Amino acid sequence: MASLSRETLLNIFLTIGMLALPFVATAIDEPFYITLATRVAILGLAGVGLNLALGTGGLVSFGHAAFFGLGGYAAGILASHALNYTPIMESPFLIEGTNQMLIIWLVAIIVSGIGAYLIGLLSLRTSGVYFIMITLAFAQMIYYFAISWPAYGGEDGLSIYVRNAFPGVNTLDPQGFYFICFALLMAGIWLSATLKNSRFGAALQSARQNEERLSAVGVKPFNIKLTAFVISGMMTGLAGALFADLNRFVSPSMLSWHMSGEIMILVILGGVGRLYGPLAGAIIYIIFEFIFGGMTEHWQFFLGLVLLGVVLFARGGVIGLIAGRARHD
Repeated sequence: MASLSRETLLNIFLTIGMLALPFVATAIDEPFYITLATRVAILGLAGVGLNLALGTGGLVSFGHAAFFGLGGYAAGILASHALNYTPIMESPFLIEGTNQMLIIWLVAIIVSGIGAYLIGLLSLRTSGVYFIMITLAFAQMIYYFAISWPAYGGEDGLSIYVRNAFPGVNTLDPQGFYFICFALLMAGIWLSATLKNSRFGAALQSARQNEERLSAVGVKPFNIKLTAFVISGMMTGLAGALFADLNRFVSPSMLSWHMSGEIMILVILGGVGRLYGPLAGAIIYIIFEFIFGGMTEHWQFFLGLVLLGVVLFARGGVIGLIAGRARHD
């Protein structure tokens, strides 16, 4: 219980710290820190999505960049057509662009969810290293398709000239956009905790530990894992839409295996299966990128050393190291 209490206190500390950071940045007249915090929130949300599949379901997906990029392109395509006043499709149905975040998020979630369903339908029939490689292969297929898609920038990507709109919020204000991203991050963490503590979460953990036993009680492990994979992809796709809005740009790099690696790295750094692990990992990742990235272009070397230390000596990630070795599943 002592370890659980330490983890809970750490989670509360991270939440309060994220809430306070934009006010502190504004007080010291450093708005750039708000942008960094926004990146933390968005990457943290992407990590929460992966953590649901990886930490709870044991699904080591190396293709989550596919969903991250699909969400980003959904935002970019809708915004570009809204700006140019041209429809995306005229027949058989008229589909127009939009700059409304709520609609864009819905489309991003649906598109990434469909992508996750189709990829999961095939890849979940395998396991282990085969599952890893198939998810990677699908992500690379979508990546190369985006490169060869000249209608939306191809290799050069697609610009979003004006940040999309949210009712009652000035999204051009860094603080306003940050709190939107932070609220979605907290919603993602809440959803992850709710699912993990539900019957569905118990079934998903059972599917990870012993599929035969789960089948014996009348529950199909494949359906449970596919559902978790789709929800995971939807959350990561939403993060991709936010990332595109943050940068006002979407490119095939959001679909590359490097992005899949970044999302997985921050989950491992923070703690696989830990509720706030993705957020803690995102904080560490952005700090290393900001501090060491200003010193050398090889800043990933130092991040790699930390990652190596976590894998060898702190299997529960930073959250597990601070909170102790209490089981979290």
